[in-house]
Amino acid sequence: MDTKAPPGLFITGTDTEVGKTYVTAQIARALVAAGKKVGVYKPCASGCHPQPQESESQDDPEILWHAAGQPGELAAVCPQRFSAPLAPHVAARHEGGIVDEALLRSGIRYWQERSDIVLVEGVGGLMSPISDNDYVADLASEFGYPLIVVAPNALGVINQTLQTLIVAETFCDGLPVAGVVLNQVVAAAGDLSVASNVDELEKRCIPPVLACTGHGGALDRQVDWFELAGRVCYDER
Repeated sequence: MDTKAPPGLFITGTDTEVGKTYVTAQIARALVAAGKKVGVYKPCASGCHPQPQESESQDDPEILWHAAGQPGELAAVCPQRFSAPLAPHVAARHEGGIVDEALLRSGIRYWQERSDIVLVEGVGGLMSPISDNDYVADLASEFGYPLIVVAPNALGVINQTLQTLIVAETFCDGLPVAGVVLNQVVAAAGDLSVASNVDELEKRCIPPVLACTGHGGALDRQVDWFELAGRVCYDER
């Protein structure tokens, strides 16, 4: 990553539907409250309206844009949007197109030029295909931002999180990980692991568990996201 570019965080997940957008939006709001100009970038998205909707829709790009205080142009948040709820490159084929691999990479410059910090939200997990030739991990590696790994507070999260951290450690030259956010996606509904998952992860993960959420709740710990992004980007990369 160009050291002249602003610091950033790359939010990934242990899987799809684990609350990446929910957590990214909370991080964006905290940074805005701290007086930072926040850029939000989702290289591509599927399963959403093909055109930007400035109303607070439930599509990921709109949620991120509103959480960041509606900076810049909404269309720049996610330059490639596809309707079908499939992997982006498959969704693009359904529409007779392809994912523009160059645009996946160049689209972030808009935000780097006008932000104090950039939040990038990936698609699915690190090894989710994002184009015919790229995985999410490829973009994470090229952007150089430390990872925030969002994991669901549910039975099985220990295995899922450790597998994601192993991928981060071994992909290319290794991807820096700032930490894990444990997100309770659904109400516990008798899942006894919810009470123990935090302690179990803290015993087994080298990157820290930065914060947790209850179902539909806020992050339970205050984190200096700006300081964290700069420290991990420049001191540990």
